[in-house]
Formats: sequence, C-alpha cells, structure tokens
Amino acid sequence: MPRRKQVLGTDETYHVLNRGVASLPIFNTDKDYRRFIQLTSYYIFIDSTLSYSSFRDLEVKQQSEYMEKLKKESRRAIDIYAFCLMPNHIHFLVRQIIDGGITLAFSKIQNAYAKYINLKNRRAGPLFQSRFKAKRVEKDEILIHISRYIHLNPSTAFLIRPDNLENYEYSSYPTYVGIKKFDFVNPRFILKIVGSVEKYKQFVLNQADYQKDLSKIKHLLLE
Repeated sequence: MPRRKQVLGTDETYHVLNRGVASLPIFNTDKDYRRFIQLTSYYIFIDSTLSYSSFRDLEVKQQSEYMEKLKKESRRAIDIYAFCLMPNHIHFLVRQIIDGGITLAFSKIQNAYAKYINLKNRRAGPLFQSRFKAKRVEKDEILIHISRYIHLNPSTAFLIRPDNLENYEYSSYPTYVGIKKFDFVNPRFILKIVGSVEKYKQFVLNQADYQKDLSKIKHLLLE
C-alpha cells in the first residue's frame, strides 16, 4: 500500500473513515464488532510490548493488570471523541496526541482486525479499501456537527430508530448519554461545548436541524 502523502497535525482533530474493499461488509457478527472495539481500546496506547494476540493469551487477571498499567503509564496516540462501526465502514472523530499517532493507531487496529477476519473466515487479501481517509476539523462548531453525523449513522442507514440510538452498541453515543461506558472514548470535550448530556441528546435527535446543518459539514464527511 502506498505511503500516505497527507500530513496529519499533532493536536489537530480529524474525521477518520474507512470502508471494506468494494464496500463489502467488514463486520458480520457481534463478535466481529466487539473484536474491533477491543483492538481500538488496546492500540490507542503506544507503549505496549505485547501484540493483541499475545495479550489475549494472558490469564484474565494478568490481562486486567496489564491494561491497568497501560492506562496509568502509557502514552496515548490519539484521543477518541466519537466513533461508530457500521456493517461495511467505520467512523472516528479523533485528536492526534503524538506525531504520527493517527497513522500508528489505525494501522495497528486495522492490520490486527484484518488478520483476525482472514484467519476466522479462511480468506486472504486486504479487508479495507485503503489505510484510511482523514479530514481535519478546524472549528469546535463543526466538531459537534461531525459527532452528531457519526452518531446518527445507524439511524440514517435504517439499522435502528433515532429514538433508540442509545441501544446501538457499536457507537460512542451510549457513552455520551450515560448508558454504556467505553473508557477509551472522551465525551467531555464535546459535552462541554454543548452544555450538558440532555442538550447533546436533543441536539443529536433534532432531525430538522441536522438536515439543515448538513451542508455546513458536507466537505468533511468523506462519503
């Protein structure tokens, strides 16, 4: 795969997207979604000396101790503000914390996930259509709209009703509204901008405003 020409700035925020080859599914079972989430939680840390497969070979107690050590002592490559996993693509809203952090994290996550899928399904070849696409988000006002766009993806694709989004388990939206916690997601920055959990929930579910404001962020959607 060719080297990325785009320079991703440290302390800058990006909308990151990738799709399956030929837009084919990359997630087929709940276990697949959960594996990608586990890989994300693991590979945002840059000081791990173990591959994820080696980490999984540890006993449960050792895994817990190892993760606690990473959380306390390791640097993060990225800060994840929002994410959503869809059947054939992924969305992330992230801030790069260290130089090259986005490329480092997503390369490890995607490579490890592709190996898992290829081994599981006895297939060969690439799973994703590219390394990933990334578009810089320059303003906080736009940032909150991108987060809403990401969180509304399951509803837009008719996978779930808008008023039931908090039950879509493969998204950071349940974390924002306090239903389910993903400890690798940082909702505080966006919630502070919006003002409260309830205001953010109303902001996301306000379909009329979403459609009206979509034109403001269309160039950042990478679709």
